[in-house]
Amino acid sequence: MAVKDFALPDLGEGLTESELVSWKVAVGDSVHLNQIIAEVETAKALVELPAPYDGRVSRLYVEPGVTVAVGEPLVAFEVAGAEPEPAGAPDGADDRADAPEPTLVGYGARPDATTRPARRARPGLAPVEQAREAAPAAAQAATATALAERPRATPPVRKLARERGIDLSAVTGTGARGLITRQDLDAVATGGPATAGGSHRLPVSATSTAAVDTGRGDVRIPIRGVRKATAEAMVRSAFSAPQATVFLTVDVSATSALVERLRARTADGEARPGLLTVVAKALCLAIRRTPEVNARWDDDAQEIVQSGAVHLGIAAATPRGLLVPVVRDADLLPLADLAGAIRTLAETARSGRTAPADLSGSTITITNVGVFGVDAGTPIVTPGEAAILALGAVRRQPWEHDGGIALRDVLTLALSFDHRIVDGQQASVLLADLGRILSDPASVLAFV
Repeated sequence: MAVKDFALPDLGEGLTESELVSWKVAVGDSVHLNQIIAEVETAKALVELPAPYDGRVSRLYVEPGVTVAVGEPLVAFEVAGAEPEPAGAPDGADDRADAPEPTLVGYGARPDATTRPARRARPGLAPVEQAREAAPAAAQAATATALAERPRATPPVRKLARERGIDLSAVTGTGARGLITRQDLDAVATGGPATAGGSHRLPVSATSTAAVDTGRGDVRIPIRGVRKATAEAMVRSAFSAPQATVFLTVDVSATSALVERLRARTADGEARPGLLTVVAKALCLAIRRTPEVNARWDDDAQEIVQSGAVHLGIAAATPRGLLVPVVRDADLLPLADLAGAIRTLAETARSGRTAPADLSGSTITITNVGVFGVDAGTPIVTPGEAAILALGAVRRQPWEHDGGIALRDVLTLALSFDHRIVDGQQASVLLADLGRILSDPASVLAFV
C-alpha cells in the first residue's frame, strides 16, 4: 500500500482557488474511482470532486470552510499496487509546487513516470570522458537539492508572495507537509505569526472572515465566492468601459396575449414560454439588424470583435448571489427550445449546480428586474460584452390606443451599452426594433 495525495485540481475558467464546502467521505472510508468525495465552491459554482483512485481515505488535510489554492493537497489515499515512497526521502523532494497542476477534466491516477537505468561507465573510459558523463548527474543532484530546500508553495501563493514582497523562505507553512498557504501570507501581512502545530486550519466559521455581529446590529460579511467575483466584474466594467443607457416604454398588450396563447398550448411537462422568453427571442431577431451590439472590445489587438452567434446571458438571482448562465446559440433556437433552455439554466443556477463553463462566453445579457416589482433599472454591462438589456415590471396603466385612452400592459426597457463599441444611434435602433416587435409581434416577419 502506498499513500498518494490528491490536490485541488484546476477547475477551469481561470479559477485559482476554491472553498471546501463539505466532505462526502471520512478517514477510513473505502472509495472507488470517480466516487464523489467532496464539494467545493468556486467563484462561479458548486463543483463535485470525484476520487482519482481506488483506495482508502487516510487523511483529510482541509476542513470545510477553508479556501484552498489549486495544487494544494486536499486528501490522502492509501492505494494498493503502487510503490511506496522511500523511507528516507525528504519531504521537500516531493514539491508539488513545481509539479504539473492536476486538471479536473480527465484527471485520475496518472501512470508513474518512467525511470531510466543509470548508465555504467564503460571500461577504458578516459578520466576526462568520465568527468563529462558525471557532470549531468551532478547537476541533477544539485537541482534536486535546491528543490528540496525551496519553500513549498503553489504557483498562486508564490505569485501572491511576490506581489506582497514576502520572502517565502522566512514563512513557516501550516499546510499539508509544511505547504505555505494564502492564510500564512495573510498572517505575515497583518504582522501575526503563521499558525503552528499541524496542517489543519480552522474553518471559516471559526475565523475572523466569517460573518460576525459587531454589536448594535452591525454584521461583517466576508467577500468571497460569487459576491467577490461579482464585485470584481462590476468594478472592472465600471472603470474600464464608458457606459450609457437608453430607455423605451412600450405597450406590450399584444405580447401578453401571445404569451397566454403559447402557455395554453404547451403540453404538460414542457417549459411554458413567458415574457422573458419572448423578449429573448425578440432581442435575437433585433440583433440581426444591429449586430454591432453583439460584440466585445479586444484591448490587446485594438479591435472590436462582432460575434457571429448570439450567446445569451440570463441573469439569475440565487441564494449564492447573482449568476449569469449562458444560452449558447440562442438565435438558432425555436421559441419552445429557448424557453426550455432558460428554465433549465435558471433552475440549475438556483440549486448551485451550474458548471463553470455555463457561466462564461455570453455575448449579450438580459436581466429581469421587473420580477422584483420595479419599473426600470440601469444595469452595468458585463465585462466582455457590449450591451445588457433590463426589463421592468409590466404595469396596467392608461395608454393611448387606437385614438383613445385605454388600460394597457406597459413595460419599460433599458439598454446599457459600452460607448467604446456602440454609439447611441445603434443602441437606439436596437431598442426601437425590440419595442416594435413586442408591441406588435406580427412585425417579426420583417426580421426573418
